[in-house]
Amino acid sequence: MLLVTREPYIRRQRSEHGRKAVAVLPVHYPKELLTALDLLAVEVWGPPGAPRGDDAGRIQTYVCAVVRNALGFLASGGADLVDAALFPHTCDSIQQLATLASDFGGWKKPALTFLHPKDPGRPSARRFAREELRALAGKLEAVSGAKLEPGRLAAAIRLHREIDACRAALLDGRASLPLDDRELYALLRRGEWLWPEEHLSELRAARALLGTGRPQAGVPVLVTGYVPEPAATLGILNGAGAFVAADDYAAVGRRLVREADLPIADPWEALLDRYLAAPPCPTRSADQDARMRHLVGLLDRSGSRGVVIHVVKFCEPELFDVPAIRRTFAARGVPVLYLEGELERQLSGQVETRIEAFAEMISGAGGAA
Repeated sequence: MLLVTREPYIRRQRSEHGRKAVAVLPVHYPKELLTALDLLAVEVWGPPGAPRGDDAGRIQTYVCAVVRNALGFLASGGADLVDAALFPHTCDSIQQLATLASDFGGWKKPALTFLHPKDPGRPSARRFAREELRALAGKLEAVSGAKLEPGRLAAAIRLHREIDACRAALLDGRASLPLDDRELYALLRRGEWLWPEEHLSELRAARALLGTGRPQAGVPVLVTGYVPEPAATLGILNGAGAFVAADDYAAVGRRLVREADLPIADPWEALLDRYLAAPPCPTRSADQDARMRHLVGLLDRSGSRGVVIHVVKFCEPELFDVPAIRRTFAARGVPVLYLEGELERQLSGQVETRIEAFAEMISGAGGAA
């Protein structure tokens, strides 16, 4: 759903609750800080489709569609209703949008940045992340006009812990959830713009459905990639007799933190622990071995019989890991389907045929893709 179609919701949040809104670029950011400061996060994944306006042309055509579309979207006024924009360091291109949007796109509201340590296993990375979290909190305080209170931060962490627990239950119990993939992903991605408590209510209702309907009848697959766009990809996969049993999308599974709901003595340390406990992601770390172990674990636990690599063209962080993913699953004799797109609204007939053929192959005896 594009940001412009969310305008009534943003307006209602402002009028009924006095909440300001922040447009957030992909992928990883400490949403708990925004929740604690009563700021509505509205994520901008492109948006999908053709770029809006001519400003997207200010970026080279070999830069990914997420970045080009985002610049065109901001410059065309698509996010004028929000009060600021947050640019995490997903890649150099998204990070540089923080200045390009102002210099070329006419974005006049606060442009906030958030940097990730690239080796989260080192003590220095923990210190760096702690300082970045504190610095971002100060910038968000200026947007909200309120001071961040430790008690509110602790409450936000507990809220997002429960959201992640529900999302984990839905993904882990996918085979017994009576929703098709498009329905499930539409639900999960509503968290990109709903107020967290409202999203949690929807997740709880979906979680109650686990095991109540007919189990998934298709062949299970693992999907890894950036963002599930176009959503038709999921529908075609289901129609071909397969379903997503394990998720490693940057937009979904890689933002799911699995942790115990322990007492919070220091909310800042608890927030830091959550941030560093996220699954391996090439936009945050270059540790390919850790990511391959994570993917193999997803495959084994889900019983998936094939892997779909679904990336955005020219997305360098994702593409760096593709050879390692191919090698890892080839060594295990697991078929792999590679899909690359540019946030199109529809898939070509050729891509549809490839998905259908892949699903048919893994439904049989298997083999190399």
